[in-house]
Amino acid sequence: MVSQTGFILSFLKYGDSDAVLHCYTLEEGFQSFFLKSVFTQKNKKKALILPLTLLNFQCKKSKAGSEINSVLKFDLENSYDFYTDVKANTIVFFISDFLNQILKHENSNPQIFRAIADFNHELDEKNYRAHLILLVILLKIQGIEPLHSSNDYLDPETGNYHSELKHHLFTKEISSIWKQISEAENPYQIKIKSADRKQMLDSILVYYHYHFTDFRIPNSLEIIQQIFE
Repeated sequence: MVSQTGFILSFLKYGDSDAVLHCYTLEEGFQSFFLKSVFTQKNKKKALILPLTLLNFQCKKSKAGSEINSVLKFDLENSYDFYTDVKANTIVFFISDFLNQILKHENSNPQIFRAIADFNHELDEKNYRAHLILLVILLKIQGIEPLHSSNDYLDPETGNYHSELKHHLFTKEISSIWKQISEAENPYQIKIKSADRKQMLDSILVYYHYHFTDFRIPNSLEIIQQIFE
């Protein structure tokens, strides 16, 4: 039997009561898990199947070449209160959708796992800027953050700062927020004005588009934009 601890990024109901979960685990990175009979009426653990829930899985040893882990049992590793907060819940669905895409081929990386845990903690404390911070932090962990510079305008395609505007979303103010997040010892303490948050998120999507092959806009983008208007 093998034990793995991971955050749920997405899940699909399989048949009447089974489920397939896609998670980012501490031990193996992106992994898929098959849960049998989790959605039966009497199974109280179905309430744990939520985006970014942290679970511990006890699995059968996978056969060589198998892409899915068959779960014998699972338990809640850590609980969060943000699911009852409309704003926080919207952010959770957006981030889980985002991570499910960009971490799909990611192996074990304790820094990424810790970054998701820190994000959950910040969101639990009602930090509604946390998704913007996390997405820049992940670029830094993966080595594709913008290069440090004294210039004022970020070019999202090259990741360099310039003395002149290179992209209409990357104004001097938005570029400055990128710099602050990249350089701060505790990025979650950085304040981002409500008026700048939509443009900051749009700029992040543009940056990911340039630096991740086949990047797509998350389906939940429209909802998160409506919530924060």
